[in-house]
Amino acid sequence: MGINTCDDAGVFRIRDDLALIQTLDFFTPVVDDPYDFGRIAAANALSDIYAMGGKPLTAMNIICFPINGMDIDVLKEILRGGLAKIKEAGALLVGGHSVDDEELKYGLSVTGTVHPDRLITNKGACPGDHLILTKSIGTGIINTAIKGNLVESDLISYVTELMAELNSTASEVMHGFSVHACTDVTGFGLIGHICEMIEGTGVGLRLFTDKVPLIEKTKDFAGMGMIPAGTYRNKRFRADFISDSEKADPILLDILFDPQTSGGLLIAIDKENSQQLLEKLKEKGVTDSSIIGEFFETPSPHIILDPPSLSK
Repeated sequence: MGINTCDDAGVFRIRDDLALIQTLDFFTPVVDDPYDFGRIAAANALSDIYAMGGKPLTAMNIICFPINGMDIDVLKEILRGGLAKIKEAGALLVGGHSVDDEELKYGLSVTGTVHPDRLITNKGACPGDHLILTKSIGTGIINTAIKGNLVESDLISYVTELMAELNSTASEVMHGFSVHACTDVTGFGLIGHICEMIEGTGVGLRLFTDKVPLIEKTKDFAGMGMIPAGTYRNKRFRADFISDSEKADPILLDILFDPQTSGGLLIAIDKENSQQLLEKLKEKGVTDSSIIGEFFETPSPHIILDPPSLSK
């Protein structure tokens, strides 16, 4: 599996019972604290391995750092945060590379393993399947509000921990079920990653918008215009996939296209087993999990918003 499938990672079969999963991700800071930034960036990179049903094996640091414009202790804290998540994932840091850059960036290149028969891709959802989301959305909107000094410390701490949370437990739980497809929610927003699941497959999705778990105050801040620039790019790219998008609540669309950082997994599973999977996720501590949609057969993949507006 390579770049042609737009999946979460590349996969290379070594032998009949073993395949490598390889991914890479890095970005600019989304929080002020260097240690937390390191944790979040590492969790985000590791997530692609979990989305494909794999286990992280090794990681390498990717660092762009303004060596003459920033204290070296900042870099040390970022790397310490990243290492904490690598260790939590049971992986091994084996090296990396750094360059002098005016803009700070950090992330990981991660290699994982999976049995080829247990590989889960972002395609494969069937008509009648339910779609489960494992983390609340709204991190882009909340982080924009944080930059505007509008967010209280308790909510800042909650969002930080949510972004730093590994998708390892959700991945482990879904391995106990016959899952048809999976991906994680990151920069393209919820709608963008759903589009990747349905494009070219002959299925569409009825999205239960009132079941999508939202971070506290996401609606309020979206209504105030705390919308990151990536939201508008995501809309331009994928708005055509939404049926009657011009009739939808614009605030709802902003939330659904909000670019996420280290978001949850999107899991497609047959309707008969979806509730059992949901209960198992919650039992294991993935408490934000929710059934947010149902796939249906269609000649042209599209998304129906149900309901098309936010509840009062």
